[in-house]
Formats: sequence, C-alpha cells, structure tokens
Amino acid sequence: MPKKIINFMKKILGIGNALVDVLVEIKDEALFNKFGLKKGGMEMISADLKNEIHRELHGYRQTVVSGGSASNTIYGLAQLGAQVGYIGKIGEDEMGNFFRKDMEKAGVVTHLIPSKIDTGIATTFISKGGERTFATYLGAAATQSPDELKEHIFSMYDIIHVEGYLIFNKDLILNICKLAKKCGLQISMDMASYNLVEAMHPFVDELLRDYVNIIFANEDEAFAFTGKKGMEALEVLSTYCPVSVVKLGAEGSLAQVHGETTIIQPVKAHCKDTTGAGDIYAAGFLYGLSNNLTIAETGALASKLGAKCVEKLGARIVI
Repeated sequence: MPKKIINFMKKILGIGNALVDVLVEIKDEALFNKFGLKKGGMEMISADLKNEIHRELHGYRQTVVSGGSASNTIYGLAQLGAQVGYIGKIGEDEMGNFFRKDMEKAGVVTHLIPSKIDTGIATTFISKGGERTFATYLGAAATQSPDELKEHIFSMYDIIHVEGYLIFNKDLILNICKLAKKCGLQISMDMASYNLVEAMHPFVDELLRDYVNIIFANEDEAFAFTGKKGMEALEVLSTYCPVSVVKLGAEGSLAQVHGETTIIQPVKAHCKDTTGAGDIYAAGFLYGLSNNLTIAETGALASKLGAKCVEKLGARIVI
C-alpha cells in the first residue's frame, strides 16, 4: 500500500490506553523480581496480580499521575499550544474522573469512552538512575473495540498518534490505521516497548510497511525490530517510514525526514525518572513538524522537553 508524502497540519489526535500511573521509587530490584517482571520492560498483568502488587507496596512512597503513552504525548502537545484530542476508555470511577479532568484542564478535547470496568493502572518501578519497569493492568482500556471508533472524530484531525501498546489488540489497531487512512490522516506511532516488538515482530513489520508515516523508537526498540543500532537502525526504519526517529537517551537522538538525516544533540539533565520522557520527546517533535519548524529546531525542542521530563517524577510537565 503506497504512502502519501506527509503534509503536516496542526490538529493532532491521540489514541491509546488511558491509564493512571502509580510511580514507586525502589532501591534494588528485589520487589519487581518477586513478581517476575523484566527490568526495563513492560508486562501486562491481571487484576489479581495488580492487587497483589499494591498490597506489597503498602508503606512505599507512591506518586499518582495520569498517564498512558499516547495521552502523555497529547498532554505535552496541549501544553505547547497545539490543537489536540484524545480517544481512550476509562472506568466510571475516581481514577477515571481524575484522568478526564487532568486532560481537559491541559486543553485536550477528550473523546473518552465510559466503561463499567475499573480504569487501568500502570504501576511503575523506578530503579536507581531512573530506569522504569512497568506492570500494567489495562482494566477498561483493554475493552476498547473497533466498533467504538467514530469516523466523524477522526475526520476532525490531520495526524493521529498511536501508542505501540495497542499492538496487543490487533483488530483495534488495524481498524484505527484503516480509518485514519480513509479520513486522510497521517499516522504517527511510538514502538512503546522492546519486549512487545520482539513478541509481535511480524505484525509491527506489517503496520510500519503498510500504514505508519512517523515512527519513534528508543535504541532497544529499534534493535528489537531491525537487529541494528544507532544510524544503521535508523536507515532500516527509514525504508518503512518517511519520518523515523531513534532516541538514544543521554546520547541524544537521530532523525531521518524524507531522506534527510539529522543528529540531534542531547540536553543535559539530572535524571530522576525516565517515565514518559520518550512520550514528551514525541510531543516536541510532532509540534515542530506540524508547525513547519526545521528538523534541527524540531529536534532541539524535543530534546529540551525530554530532558525537562526526566528531572521530575511522571510525564506531566508544565511548559
């Protein structure tokens, strides 16, 4: 399926798992090892395991913030002044109300779907140095279905930013991509997690080959998909998507936009928590593209926002 040359506009829609993040700083790995979680990765967990983990966390200092990869990016875009909307599914509960109010307060137009199931929670273990390990209970978000997608909502926007975690729901993400193409939207996607890419490699390949125009990946995710690192990984991704970005953490990032490669320098920061840093980086990058900034200016903005994010807990920065 041929892809159109990207025509960047300003209205951006996000779709993903609407979650509330519970952030827990840990001194060693014993806590998440107890539950069989892979350091630096993301595991989907059941309601029972979520409850068991939170019983274990009693007495630990916790920070609660609204989250979810795509919602973090859309929130960041709203803070920058972009025209944005968000689709997600939440429970009719306290956490769901918290999520809705937080997004709308930032200026996001919400298109939230109500559910009788509890709002999802992403428990995030933050190791020394800011590395994150996720145990994610999707709750209401897991029940989002293709028949809940509304064409009139898609038609209000120009770009849709899709979080890679939706890959677990093949029917949903395929229908999102097909409806986006039908409505003329460009599709941006974040790869989300290296272990997800490893587990779903053929499907990720299909999405990038047939639908995605803008791809964001950190170095681990890029390696899981391409088997290569750095510039070589970027070159492979660029054969799929006209806009490709590989994030290298403290080493900066690499971008190729319609064949033009740019090395983006890092911004120094004192790292406390990397939660959402890649999502906020994507917000800066999408903002720059949608406002016709140069790639150098776009990359500098993205790096600055990512650095600002790691200096605090959570991904809700104030710009």
